[in-house]
Amino acid sequence: MYQMLADVLLAQEYKMNLSLLANTVVFALLLWVLSRTHTTCWNLSRKVLLGMILGIVFGLGLQFVYGTSSPVIETSVQWFNVVGNGYVGLLQMVVMPLVFVSILNAVARLHNATQLGKISLMTIGILLFTTAIAALIGTLLTSLFGLTASGLIQGEAETARFNAIQTNYVGKVADLSVPQLLLSFIPKNPFADLTGANPTSIISVVIFAAFLGVAALKLLKEDAPKGERVLLAIDTLQSWVMKLVRVVMLLTPYGVLALMTKVVAASNMQDIVKLGGFVLVSYLALALMFVVHGLLLGIFGINPGKYFQKVWPVLTFAFTSRSSAASIPLNVEAQTQRLGVPKSIAGFAASFGATIGQNGCAGLYPAMLATMIAPTVGINPLDPWWIVTLVGMVTISSVGVAGVGGGATFAALIVLPAMGLPITLVALLISVEPLIDMGRTALNVSGAMTAGTLTSQWLHQTDKAILNSKEHSELVQ
Repeated sequence: MYQMLADVLLAQEYKMNLSLLANTVVFALLLWVLSRTHTTCWNLSRKVLLGMILGIVFGLGLQFVYGTSSPVIETSVQWFNVVGNGYVGLLQMVVMPLVFVSILNAVARLHNATQLGKISLMTIGILLFTTAIAALIGTLLTSLFGLTASGLIQGEAETARFNAIQTNYVGKVADLSVPQLLLSFIPKNPFADLTGANPTSIISVVIFAAFLGVAALKLLKEDAPKGERVLLAIDTLQSWVMKLVRVVMLLTPYGVLALMTKVVAASNMQDIVKLGGFVLVSYLALALMFVVHGLLLGIFGINPGKYFQKVWPVLTFAFTSRSSAASIPLNVEAQTQRLGVPKSIAGFAASFGATIGQNGCAGLYPAMLATMIAPTVGINPLDPWWIVTLVGMVTISSVGVAGVGGGATFAALIVLPAMGLPITLVALLISVEPLIDMGRTALNVSGAMTAGTLTSQWLHQTDKAILNSKEHSELVQ
């Protein structure tokens, strides 16, 4: 009898290994198909879109063959993660250097340090203003459609996510008061912040880079030869880091293929249907915020239709890659080559937009979560004072949210405890998180480009010939 049982287990293991091998071979073939697109004239956005479609189809195929929560899928995903999580790790690798050199170069391009104040104030002001509007829209729509945290069940995946959140975030950010949070932005040890040692390291890097840039401008005034050499070094450093980012960006289609395969194959469709209301309301809120961007541009003389037509490739890349930071190079190019924004303003807007006032991740998401939780703890989410407090808290906490996956979680974990709300809902939405994050990232990037375009328009620095041109240069992808 023991021999029969051993034979059965051996047969099951053999079958599982064979299935794992077959899945890995199919995945490798899909990667090969993507690699063949380099012989076409497709730009990166189309390649990334193809990677996303292939990932969805492959993930659905795995679900159809093996069923939900199959051990074969779990084991296969571990191998897919070598590509998917490897890509995410590379994105995290370039975020700090990219933000640092972008801000440093943007400041160094200014004619004098006094311009820094104007551009920064306008750009950050627009980002925070639109984030406040996003928070208000998220709050009102959540209440209007009656979304609530009541009845959501915490399963094994949600429990694992909650434990990870507690380990990685809660002890670091949830217990900080607003004054402590603001103080944490100061780069006491910029070299540690460049390694991402703290949850707020990214804004500390922004501040450090701005100070270095101002110092370079002052050196240029006081000692022109040395200042010129420093500016040349900064320009060289930025070109070097941008080249590094472009190398990583070339891997985006493969990373998206692996990540979408994992998301679709490991998703429980019942959970997604159960949370379908949250997904639909989230995308309705996202659509309204794109309308807000268009209205703001239209009010100040920018044709919204022309704007969205010109920035569409950047938005599609942001949607599929789910990374505001990785979109910075395309963001800057779209502003300068298609919207007529000067490089100094475009650099500020793209970099600030990836770290400050993200309309989707730091605006809509935490506001919607707080509004869903409020009724479960006896708070009226339509109380005017509570709404004002929530919108203010969301706006303040939107400073310093990293432009890669996990930024929305970080924002929510600042807002919820500050509003006296439990953080468990952050983990309960794990099954639909990737579906919404794509739209949130596109909105983040649109917010950054809107801020740059408006700032340039207000300062009368927009090149109208480029802005009004029907012909526009192809983005280097």
